[in-house]
Amino acid sequence: MNKTVEIRKNRGTRILLAVLSVWGMAVVIAAGTGAYRAIYPLWLAGLIALGIVVPVVVYGLSRRFRAYIETAGLQTLTAFHIWRIAAALVFFWYGAHGLLPEVFVRNAGWGDLIAGLLALGVTSLPKTRNRYLVFHLFGFADFVVAVGTGLTCFLLNDPRMSGIQTLPMALIPFYGVGISGASHIMAFDLLRRCAGTVERDVKHADATA
Repeated sequence: MNKTVEIRKNRGTRILLAVLSVWGMAVVIAAGTGAYRAIYPLWLAGLIALGIVVPVVVYGLSRRFRAYIETAGLQTLTAFHIWRIAAALVFFWYGAHGLLPEVFVRNAGWGDLIAGLLALGVTSLPKTRNRYLVFHLFGFADFVVAVGTGLTCFLLNDPRMSGIQTLPMALIPFYGVGISGASHIMAFDLLRRCAGTVERDVKHADATA
């Protein structure tokens, strides 16, 4: 990595960390003050979806942000998802205490655990496009299932869904899902661009990670 690229990457990392810090703090404050309880339950699903849509729109519109993500590479985008192992443990704890519907805990908790372990395995094994693709397809499908299950529970007026409005659980749907979902879509874009020259392009995407 030449010096100019390294400076740009470091600057981009600082900006990204600042944005993520503000976002995370906003979620903590909203959950801590009970702001999520004042929102109509079905709108919460829209808020969760917005957490994915906004970063993807920025990625699509900003050439600099796309360049930063490409520099970060598939390795970084994949390794980030190891956090989902911890998310699964939070789901299981809430489920064990009856704070979330069983079906939601089962679908979201086990899905996150498998996704987190897959991310750990993919980043530990030799890098291939197919391994990245399988992981991101599974990880994104897990989000679709989890969000769909949560929305169904809301529609059924299950009072235990109020558990997602409390800390630390609120950090998963209102923070982690947005970042992770957007990173899946960005990874799909990187994978699309390296489809023609599989190993060479994957290695290039990870070279500066």
